[in-house]
Amino acid sequence: MVRAGVKSEISLSAGEWLILDIGFANKSNSCGLRINQESSVDLQFNDAKERICCFITNSTKPVNLVIEAPLSVAFDSKGNPKGRAVEKQGSKTRYWYTGPGCSVMVAALYLVKAITEIPTNAEIRLFEGFVTFKKKGKKSIHSRDVELLSEVIKNPNQYSEAIIEPEALKMTSSDTLKSAFLVAGIDAGIPPLIMRNG
Repeated sequence: MVRAGVKSEISLSAGEWLILDIGFANKSNSCGLRINQESSVDLQFNDAKERICCFITNSTKPVNLVIEAPLSVAFDSKGNPKGRAVEKQGSKTRYWYTGPGCSVMVAALYLVKAITEIPTNAEIRLFEGFVTFKKKGKKSIHSRDVELLSEVIKNPNQYSEAIIEPEALKMTSSDTLKSAFLVAGIDAGIPPLIMRNG
Protein backbone atom coordinates (compact mmCIF):
# COMPACT_ATOMS: atom_id res chain seq x y z
CA MET A 1 0.00 0.00 0.00
CA VAL A 2 1.35 3.40 -1.04
CA ARG A 3 0.09 6.39 0.89
CA ALA A 4 1.13 9.89 1.86
CA GLY A 5 3.12 9.99 5.06
CA VAL A 6 2.27 12.39 7.87
CA LYS A 7 4.47 14.85 9.76
CA SER A 8 4.53 12.74 12.93
CA GLU A 9 6.14 9.89 10.95
CA ILE A 10 9.20 11.97 10.06
CA SER A 11 11.62 10.33 12.45
CA LEU A 12 14.43 7.78 12.11
CA SER A 13 12.47 5.43 14.36
CA ALA A 14 9.45 5.38 12.02
CA GLY A 15 10.78 2.54 9.86
CA GLU A 16 13.13 2.27 6.90
CA TRP A 17 14.16 5.43 5.03
CA LEU A 18 14.89 5.78 1.34
CA ILE A 19 15.81 9.29 0.20
CA LEU A 20 15.89 9.85 -3.54
CA ASP A 21 17.03 12.90 -5.46
CA ILE A 22 15.35 11.76 -8.66
CA GLY A 23 16.35 12.62 -12.20
CA PHE A 24 15.34 11.48 -15.65
CA ALA A 25 18.23 11.12 -18.11
CA ASN A 26 19.29 8.59 -20.72
CA LYS A 27 22.97 8.14 -19.90
CA SER A 28 24.01 10.17 -16.86
CA ASN A 29 23.72 9.23 -13.18
CA SER A 30 20.79 11.59 -12.65
CA CYS A 31 19.65 10.17 -9.30
CA GLY A 32 21.09 10.24 -5.81
CA LEU A 33 19.88 7.51 -3.42
CA ARG A 34 20.43 7.05 0.29
CA ILE A 35 19.18 3.93 2.07
CA ASN A 36 18.79 4.45 5.82
CA GLN A 37 22.13 5.71 7.18
CA GLU A 38 24.28 4.41 4.32
CA SER A 39 26.26 6.81 2.15
CA SER A 40 24.35 8.09 -0.85
CA VAL A 41 25.15 6.74 -4.30
CA ASP A 42 24.64 8.30 -7.74
CA LEU A 43 22.70 6.09 -10.14
CA GLN A 44 20.91 6.10 -13.45
CA PHE A 45 17.12 6.26 -13.18
CA ASN A 46 16.42 2.57 -13.82
CA ASP A 47 19.14 1.42 -11.40
CA ALA A 48 17.64 3.62 -8.67
CA LYS A 49 14.14 2.32 -9.45
CA GLU A 50 15.28 -1.33 -9.30
CA ARG A 51 17.17 -0.84 -6.02
CA ILE A 52 14.17 0.83 -4.42
CA CYS A 53 11.72 -1.85 -5.63
CA CYS A 54 14.05 -4.64 -4.45
CA PHE A 55 14.45 -3.00 -1.03
CA ILE A 56 10.68 -2.58 -0.63
CA THR A 57 10.00 -6.17 -1.77
CA ASN A 58 12.27 -7.50 1.00
CA SER A 59 11.26 -5.08 3.74
CA THR A 60 9.26 -6.21 6.77
CA LYS A 61 9.01 -2.69 8.21
CA PRO A 62 7.21 0.42 6.92
CA VAL A 63 9.25 2.08 4.18
CA ASN A 64 9.38 5.87 4.21
CA LEU A 65 10.24 7.11 0.73
CA VAL A 66 11.32 10.73 0.21
CA ILE A 67 11.35 11.75 -3.44
CA GLU A 68 12.82 15.11 -4.41
CA ALA A 69 10.09 15.88 -6.96
CA PRO A 70 6.56 17.31 -6.89
CA LEU A 71 4.30 14.63 -5.38
CA SER A 72 1.23 16.87 -5.32
CA VAL A 73 -0.17 19.37 -7.78
CA ALA A 74 -2.36 22.46 -7.46
CA PHE A 75 -5.13 23.85 -9.62
CA ASP A 76 -6.99 27.15 -9.38
CA SER A 77 -10.78 27.50 -9.10
CA LYS A 78 -11.05 27.35 -12.92
CA GLY A 79 -9.12 24.05 -13.10
CA ASN A 80 -5.90 25.54 -14.48
CA PRO A 81 -2.48 24.52 -13.11
CA LYS A 82 -1.22 26.80 -10.37
CA GLY A 83 1.97 27.01 -8.38
CA ARG A 84 2.11 25.84 -4.80
CA ALA A 85 3.08 28.29 -2.05
CA VAL A 86 6.57 26.78 -1.58
CA GLU A 87 7.38 27.14 -5.28
CA LYS A 88 7.64 30.94 -5.13
CA GLN A 89 10.38 32.76 -3.25
CA GLY A 90 10.44 36.50 -3.90
CA SER A 91 10.56 36.91 -7.67
CA LYS A 92 11.85 33.36 -8.23
CA THR A 93 9.49 30.52 -9.11
CA ARG A 94 9.92 26.75 -9.51
CA TYR A 95 6.37 25.67 -10.36
CA TRP A 96 5.53 21.97 -10.57
CA TYR A 97 4.09 22.24 -14.09
CA THR A 98 7.07 23.94 -15.78
CA GLY A 99 10.71 23.13 -16.50
CA PRO A 100 12.61 20.68 -14.28
CA GLY A 101 9.68 20.24 -11.87
CA CYS A 102 7.56 18.65 -14.58
CA SER A 103 10.41 16.37 -15.71
CA VAL A 104 11.16 14.95 -12.27
CA MET A 105 7.45 14.59 -11.54
CA VAL A 106 7.17 12.28 -14.57
CA ALA A 107 10.17 10.30 -13.29
CA ALA A 108 8.48 9.99 -9.87
CA LEU A 109 5.29 8.82 -11.57
CA TYR A 110 7.14 5.95 -13.28
CA LEU A 111 8.84 5.02 -10.00
CA VAL A 112 5.64 5.00 -7.94
CA LYS A 113 3.81 3.05 -10.65
CA ALA A 114 6.57 0.40 -10.51
CA ILE A 115 6.33 0.27 -6.71
CA THR A 116 2.57 -0.40 -6.86
CA GLU A 117 3.24 -3.44 -9.06
CA ILE A 118 5.73 -5.28 -6.80
CA PRO A 119 4.73 -7.96 -4.31
CA THR A 120 5.20 -6.61 -0.79
CA ASN A 121 3.51 -6.51 2.58
CA ALA A 122 5.36 -3.33 3.55
CA GLU A 123 3.48 -0.08 3.91
CA ILE A 124 5.07 2.60 1.72
CA ARG A 125 4.78 6.18 2.99
CA LEU A 126 5.58 9.00 0.61
CA PHE A 127 7.21 12.29 1.53
CA GLU A 128 8.10 15.07 -0.88
CA GLY A 129 11.57 16.57 -0.83
CA PHE A 130 12.19 20.04 -2.23
CA VAL A 131 15.78 21.30 -2.36
CA THR A 132 15.68 24.44 -4.44
CA PHE A 133 16.40 28.12 -4.91
CA LYS A 134 20.12 27.43 -5.12
CA LYS A 135 22.44 30.36 -5.64
CA LYS A 136 22.96 31.29 -9.28
CA GLY A 137 25.59 29.11 -10.90
CA LYS A 138 25.56 26.58 -8.05
CA LYS A 139 25.27 23.09 -9.50
CA SER A 140 22.98 20.51 -7.92
CA ILE A 141 24.96 17.71 -6.27
CA HIS A 142 22.77 14.67 -5.66
CA SER A 143 24.59 13.49 -2.52
CA ARG A 144 24.37 16.98 -0.99
CA ASP A 145 20.65 17.31 -1.71
CA VAL A 146 20.01 13.87 -0.18
CA GLU A 147 22.04 14.85 2.90
CA LEU A 148 20.06 18.09 3.36
CA LEU A 149 16.81 16.09 3.40
CA SER A 150 18.33 13.45 5.68
CA GLU A 151 19.21 16.10 8.28
CA VAL A 152 15.51 16.85 8.75
CA ILE A 153 14.65 13.18 9.27
CA LYS A 154 17.43 12.83 11.85
CA ASN A 155 16.37 15.98 13.74
CA PRO A 156 12.71 16.80 12.93
CA ASN A 157 12.34 19.05 15.99
CA GLN A 158 15.40 21.10 15.09
CA TYR A 159 14.19 21.47 11.49
CA SER A 160 10.44 21.73 12.18
CA GLU A 161 10.16 24.85 9.97
CA ALA A 162 11.46 22.75 7.04
CA ILE A 163 8.43 20.43 7.22
CA ILE A 164 5.45 21.88 5.34
CA GLU A 165 1.99 20.42 6.02
CA PRO A 166 -0.20 19.75 2.94
CA GLU A 167 -2.73 22.52 3.64
CA ALA A 168 0.09 25.10 3.69
CA LEU A 169 0.94 24.24 0.07
CA LYS A 170 -2.08 26.19 -1.19
CA MET A 171 -1.51 29.76 -2.32
CA THR A 172 -5.19 30.57 -1.75
CA SER A 173 -7.97 28.69 0.01
CA SER A 174 -9.81 28.12 -3.30
CA ASP A 175 -6.90 26.13 -4.74
CA THR A 176 -7.33 22.38 -5.13
CA LEU A 177 -4.49 20.00 -4.26
CA LYS A 178 -4.28 16.52 -5.80
CA SER A 179 -1.88 13.61 -5.77
CA ALA A 180 0.56 13.95 -8.68
CA PHE A 181 -0.09 10.27 -9.45
CA LEU A 182 -3.85 10.60 -9.91
CA VAL A 183 -3.36 10.67 -13.70
CA ALA A 184 -2.09 7.08 -13.42
CA GLY A 185 -5.01 6.02 -11.24
CA ILE A 186 -2.92 6.14 -8.04
CA ASP A 187 -4.32 8.38 -5.32
CA ALA A 188 -1.59 8.36 -2.71
CA GLY A 189 -2.88 11.54 -1.04
CA ILE A 190 -0.94 14.73 -0.37
CA PRO A 191 2.31 14.15 1.53
CA PRO A 192 4.04 16.70 3.71
CA LEU A 193 6.97 18.44 2.07
CA ILE A 194 10.51 18.66 3.42
CA MET A 195 11.99 21.89 2.09
CA ARG A 196 15.64 22.93 2.19
CA ASN A 197 17.31 25.76 0.34
CA GLY A 198 20.35 24.49 -1.52
